[in-house]
Amino acid sequence: MRSTPVSAAPRRGRRTALAAAGLVAALTLTATACGGSEDEADTKPGGGTSQAADADGAGGGEGGLAAGLADRLKEHGIDVDKWKDGGWKNWDEDKWLSEAKDFVNPVIEGLWQPDRMKSAKEADKTVTTKDAAADQGATDPEPAPVEAVAEKKPYHENAAPVGKVFFDSPEGSMVCSGTVIKDVNHPGKSNLVWTAGHCVHAGGSGGWYRNIAFVPSYNDHGKSEAELANATATEMAPYGTWWADWASTSNQWIQGGSESGGDGAAYDYSVLHVKPEQGSKSLEETVGAALEVDFSAPSATEVSSMGAWGYPAAAPYNGLEMFKCVDRPGRLSLSPSLPTMYRIGCTMTGGSSGGGWFRVVDGETKLVSNTSIGPLENTWLAGPQLGRAAEALYQDMSKTYGGQ
Repeated sequence: MRSTPVSAAPRRGRRTALAAAGLVAALTLTATACGGSEDEADTKPGGGTSQAADADGAGGGEGGLAAGLADRLKEHGIDVDKWKDGGWKNWDEDKWLSEAKDFVNPVIEGLWQPDRMKSAKEADKTVTTKDAAADQGATDPEPAPVEAVAEKKPYHENAAPVGKVFFDSPEGSMVCSGTVIKDVNHPGKSNLVWTAGHCVHAGGSGGWYRNIAFVPSYNDHGKSEAELANATATEMAPYGTWWADWASTSNQWIQGGSESGGDGAAYDYSVLHVKPEQGSKSLEETVGAALEVDFSAPSATEVSSMGAWGYPAAAPYNGLEMFKCVDRPGRLSLSPSLPTMYRIGCTMTGGSSGGGWFRVVDGETKLVSNTSIGPLENTWLAGPQLGRAAEALYQDMSKTYGGQ
C-alpha cells in the first residue's frame, strides 16, 4: 500500500487528541455491531465466491474433494498431490488461475511455520500521481501524518479480531492484515475474514495468490525478533492457522486492479471463508470475537473519527507488532467514475494492507473499510467505501459457504 510521490496539496490540520482518544476508548474490538444500507455510487454487485481444493480430504467428491471440484482441478491441469509437493510454485502465466471461479487453495499442513511467517514480505500497493489528482473536486487536502501507535498486549485482549494474512506470490511469501467478521447467517460461528483484494488476487495482470492463510492475534505478546528466535507455532499463532477454503473479491479488482492500484482500488476488498489447520470449532468461537461490517458507506464528511489497525512490515516496522492510527477521514477520488475512497493520516507501511478500518456508532464498533493504498512517504492510508457491491459479495459468501 505504497505509492510514488503525489503532488503537494494543502494538508488538513491534525485532528484533536480528544477526538482520537475518544475513538480509542470506545473502540472495543470485541464488540458487535450492525449495519447495512444503500450506497448510490456503488450499486453493481461484483465478484464471486469460489470453492477451493481441500487437500486434506474434506468433502464428498472424488479423492475426498467437494463434489465437482476434482473435475475442475483436472481441467486446469492441477494434480493436488503434486501441488502439495511444491507444484504451487509454478507461476506459468498460462496456468495462473485468474477468474473468480478458478480459486484453488489446497491445505498444505505445516507450510506456514514460524520462520516462514517471519520471513514473509509486505504486500505493497501504489497509486500514481495522475490517479491521485484525477478528481480534485471530491478530494480533500492531504492529511497530516498521524504516528501509528502500538496496540496494547496481549492482542487477544485488546484487538482479538485482528490478525495477519499470509500468501505466496511469484515474488515469494507475502503478508497482509485482516479482521474476523460476523457471519449474519451463522451467528456466533463465523469463519469469515475481511481483507484487501490485492492480498488474494493480483488484479488484471495476474490471478489468485496461493497458500492463503489467516493467523488471528499473530505474535500475541508482541515479542521482539530476538525473543522469537526459537518461537513455537503456539507463540506465533496462539489460535492456530486458518486456511482460506473459499475466497471472494470484486470483479472490479479482478479486472482493473494493478500494481498502481488502478481502477480496481476503489473496490479493493475481499472476504475469505477459512477452516482451521487443526481443530473443528469456528473461527469466531476460537478467537472469542468478531466484528460486523457496516455497508452503509457513510460520507467521510459525516464521520468524526476512523481507526485503522494492522501489522506494518516495511521499515521502520518489522511486521511483528500490531499498530493502529486514528484520524478524522477525508475524501480521495481516483476518478470521477469511481466511488470516493476514505483517507486518513497514518505512518503505517506495507503489511498493514487489508487491515480493518473501524468506527463507533451508538457504542458499537463496526468495520467500515480496509487499508488499500498509500504514498511512498507513508504519511496516509486510503481505503474503499463498502457499499452495495461489497455487501452483495459478503452476502453471497455467507449464504453459499458460511455454514460449511
